[in-house]
Amino acid sequence: MSTAKSPISTPHAPAPAHTFHQGVRKGPFVQVSGQGPVDPATSEYLFPGDVAAQTTRTLENVKAIVEGAGATFDDVVMLRVYLTKREDFPVMNDAYGAFVEANCPGGVLPARTTVFTGLPREEMLVEIDAFAITD
Repeated sequence: MSTAKSPISTPHAPAPAHTFHQGVRKGPFVQVSGQGPVDPATSEYLFPGDVAAQTTRTLENVKAIVEGAGATFDDVVMLRVYLTKREDFPVMNDAYGAFVEANCPGGVLPARTTVFTGLPREEMLVEIDAFAITD
């Protein structure tokens, strides 16, 4: 028997600006759409020019969506990070490392890929999506 696909929606993360959901769950699998440094309450992009603060805010949005699916951040097995500038990598990496270590009490950190690319909004220095598997 196949499990139906269901959308994930939480007020604790920004509403999607386009034709997609914050995330989708199918059985134990949770895919979080790419998130940026957006305040869920105001939909404003935060921390212009500060890649560390943008990374943390973006991961907070990812975590809220994972939790909206009934999972925990510790269930995340893969994160993809998109950066606009290669020189931002060390700063992003430090903020990222602090966040994932604090939010993965099981001690097994998610796998990660980092890609350097253009992003949809000029003020975005980072975008992150996630894949989680729950029990």
